[in-house]
Amino acid sequence: MTAELFDFDLIGKGAVEATATAFAGFDEAQRARLATELTAYVRKRRDNWWWDAEAAALAVAAVGCLPSAAAAGKILARSSVSVPGHTVRPVLDLAWARGITWLTDLAHRIAERIDREDVNMWAFVAGIVTAEGAPPPTGDAFVRLWLVHMIWADTRWRDRPILEQLRADPFLDHLLPRVFEIDDIGGLLVLHEQHSSGRLGFVRALAQLADEQRLDRATLFDGSLRRLLRGGRAADLRGFLALHDALAPTAAEVARRSGDYLRLLADAPGQVATAAQKLLRDADVVPPDALLDVSPAVLSRPEKGLVRAQLAWLDRSALRHPELAAAFGAVIAVAGDHPAIDVRERAAALAAKHGQAVAAPAVVVVEAGDDLPPPVGPAPAPPPITDPDELAEEVVSLFGGVHASAPALERVLDGAVRLAAADRGRLLMAVKPVLDRQAPWLGDGSWFTQGILLGVLYSVVDPAEHSARLGRWAAILADARRRGSADVPPADSRIPPPQRFLRVRLAEIARHGGRPEGLLAAPTSATGALDPAMLLDRLTALGDRKPPGWDLTQALLRLPAAVDDTLAARAAALGTDAGDRLARWLRAGGLPQPVLSVVHTTRRQRLGVPSSGWVRAEVDARLQVEFTPLWHADDPLGFLDFGTPAMGHGYGDWPLLWPSLLPGYRGLVAAYAMPEIAAAADSDRRHGAAVLPLLAECTGDGGPALPLAVAYGLAARHEADRVATLDTLLMLAAAGDLDAPAVGRHLGTLGAQGMVPVNRAVQPLRDAATAGARRTVWRLLEAALPALLAAPTPPRGVPDLLTLAAETAAATGSRGTVAGLAEAAARKGSSRLAVEARRLASALAPG
Repeated sequence: MTAELFDFDLIGKGAVEATATAFAGFDEAQRARLATELTAYVRKRRDNWWWDAEAAALAVAAVGCLPSAAAAGKILARSSVSVPGHTVRPVLDLAWARGITWLTDLAHRIAERIDREDVNMWAFVAGIVTAEGAPPPTGDAFVRLWLVHMIWADTRWRDRPILEQLRADPFLDHLLPRVFEIDDIGGLLVLHEQHSSGRLGFVRALAQLADEQRLDRATLFDGSLRRLLRGGRAADLRGFLALHDALAPTAAEVARRSGDYLRLLADAPGQVATAAQKLLRDADVVPPDALLDVSPAVLSRPEKGLVRAQLAWLDRSALRHPELAAAFGAVIAVAGDHPAIDVRERAAALAAKHGQAVAAPAVVVVEAGDDLPPPVGPAPAPPPITDPDELAEEVVSLFGGVHASAPALERVLDGAVRLAAADRGRLLMAVKPVLDRQAPWLGDGSWFTQGILLGVLYSVVDPAEHSARLGRWAAILADARRRGSADVPPADSRIPPPQRFLRVRLAEIARHGGRPEGLLAAPTSATGALDPAMLLDRLTALGDRKPPGWDLTQALLRLPAAVDDTLAARAAALGTDAGDRLARWLRAGGLPQPVLSVVHTTRRQRLGVPSSGWVRAEVDARLQVEFTPLWHADDPLGFLDFGTPAMGHGYGDWPLLWPSLLPGYRGLVAAYAMPEIAAAADSDRRHGAAVLPLLAECTGDGGPALPLAVAYGLAARHEADRVATLDTLLMLAAAGDLDAPAVGRHLGTLGAQGMVPVNRAVQPLRDAATAGARRTVWRLLEAALPALLAAPTPPRGVPDLLTLAAETAAATGSRGTVAGLAEAAARKGSSRLAVEARRLASALAPG
C-alpha cells in the first residue's frame, strides 16, 4: 500500500529533492503510515552506512513523516548516519512546512551521540540550531567539532582570516567557556598556528579579541591557567599553554597568581613547568622561603633543562640573600641525586660554592649483566562459556572495550558456536538483544574488529540473520578456495596474510553456525597457543566427522613450531584426513622458516590533514621487512609471501589480534605489523606499537623483523607506545630473546638518516636500565652510537644517549671502544656532545 505513496528506493539513490517534494504532499495520516515503513526500511538496511546525498534524503524522510524528535533521533542519531551540513535547507523547509516544533530537540539528541570525528554531521546540527535561533549543544563532542570546524573549515573558509571567522561565529560565546573544561581538546587549539602559513593563528586571534574587549581577558586567562593546573597529558595542555602565552601575563598578574605558578613548576608537564619557571623568574615575585620550599620537588624532576634553570635561579637567589646561604646550599644538594651525570656535577659545584659538600658516590666496577626477574609463563586460556547469560555478559564486555582482545574474542566465538548447537532458542533470547543494542553504532563494516564480529555473531545466534548473510560468507570462502594455489595470488596483496586469514576464518564460523564441540582451534593459552595433545584429543573425539577446513588450519598454526614425531604417529593412527594433516604438520615442525630481510625504501608520500584536524607527518624513507617469496602447500593464503607494503598504509586495530593467530611465529607477525609500528614513530600514529607486548608473550624466532620493530617502538611519538615498547624490551631481555645489538644498529640507522627522532628513545632506555636491564641497554647503545656519531650532524638526543651509555657501561664494567667515539671526544670546546663523549670514553678505558 505504501509503495503507492512513496518509493523508498529514492532514499537509497540519494534523491534529496524528489524525497522532499514527495513528503511535502502527504497528509498526517499518510505520514503516520510512512513512519512505520521508514523505520522498517532503515532496520532492513541495518548494515548500511548513510553518507552524503543518501543520508540527506534519509534526514528529509525522517523529518517529513516521523512524529517526534525521539523517533527521528533513533534513526538520525546513529553513528552510521552522517548528513552533510550543506543539505540542511530541504530538511528545514519541510519541517517548517509541517509546523514541526521539535527540530532543536532533534538537533540536541543527535549532538549527544555524534561521533567526535564527524564534522559533516556537526555542520548539519549547527545549521538546525542556527536556523531555529536556539542555543547550541554544549556536549564534549559538539564543542570539539566546533573547534575543528573553525580551524579546518571547508574550502570557502580557508582563505578567510581566522579573526573574521571568530567574530562572525554565533557559537563563540556559548562554546568557548566549555573548551576549558574538556580534557582532550587542547591540541586542536594550536593546529591553526602550525598550518596557518604565517597568518594570525587561532589562539592569537582569541588574544586579539581579548585586547579588543570582544572577549573577556579574565575569562581566557583564568580559564587557561585553571586548565593547566588541572593537569593531564602534555599534548592536551599545549593549546592552553599557547593561549596563556599569547595573553602575555603581566608581572602584576603573575604576582597575584604566584601560588598557582609554583604548583605548575612542581607538578606540571615539562613544557608547562618551564613556562611557569620563566614567568616567575622574570617577574621576580617569589620570596626566598617559597623558592626554597618548592625547589626540592623541581630538582627531583627528570627534565634536565628545567633542573639546570632551577639551579641557576637558586644560585642567583643565594647570592642576593647571603644570610640564607646554608639553606640554599642544602636545597641545591638535592640535585646531587639526579639521574643525569652533568646535573649532578653542576649541583655539587653550586652546593660547594654555598658551603654544602656533596659526597661523590662510591664506584665499584664489576662485570655485571641484567638484573631482571625471571619471565612469567603465559596464563592458561579461560574455561569455555557454557551458559547463554554468561555469553551475553562477555559480548557486552567485548564490545565495551576500545579494542577487542584476542582471548576474549576466541572465548566468545567458541561459546557462541557451542551454545548455538545446544540451545539456540535460549541463546537467541539472551544474546540477540545485546547485539541489537550495538548494531546502530557499529554497523557491519570490515574496517573495525567489532563491526565484522557483530555480523558473525548475528549469523551464529539468529537463524534469520544467518540466512540473510549466507551469501556474503560463502563468497569470502569461495574466493579463498580459488586462491589456494601457487598460481593464483591473494586477491589484494596490500592486505597482510593474517588479516586475510582472520577474515576467512570468521566467515567460516558464521557460515557453519552451531557446533556442539566448539571450535577446534580454541586456544589453551592466553597467547593463542594450542597444546598439540589437546588438538589430538579433539580430533579423536570427532571420529570420522570432518572438521571445518579453516578451523583446522588455525589449529595447526597455533601449535608450537617444533617437530614431534611421537605425537605425529598417534595422529596418523586416527586414519582420518585431519589426523594425517596433523601428522604431516608435526613431522615438518610447522611452517618453513620464512626468508626475511630489512630493506631501505625511499618514497615521498604526503599523508594529508584529515578534517578532524589530526595531522600526519610526511614520510620520506623507512626501513621495512621484505619477504622472499616461498610457496608451501599448507600456506594457501600466503603467510610466507607478502609484498612490501606502501608507506602510510594502516590496519586499524586488527594487528592486536594477529599474534594470537600465529603465536609461535612472532618474527612473521612483527613483519606484517611493521607498517603500523613504524608509523608510531615516523607518522605519529597512536597505538601503533601496542602489538609489541603481545609479540613478546609469543614464541618463535624474531628474525630481522622483531629488532626493527623494537627500534621503531623506542622512537614512537606517543608515550603509551614507548611504554609498550619498554615492556616488550624487558620481557624479551628477561627471556633471553632480545637481539640488543640488532635493535641498536637499527635505531642508529633510523636516527642517523633522520627517519625517526632518536631523542624519544632516551627515556624508555633509561627506564629499562633503571628496571635492571643495564647490560641490555649498554649493548644496544654500543651498537647504535657508531651510526649516530658518524652522521654529518649528530641528531638531537645523542648527548643524552652518550650519558646513558657511560652510566650503563660503568655499571656493568664494560670496556672497549666505540667507532667514532674518539673523534667526538677529541672535539674542541665544551659542547655537550664532546663532554659526554669524553665521559663515555673514560668509562670504557681500561683501569
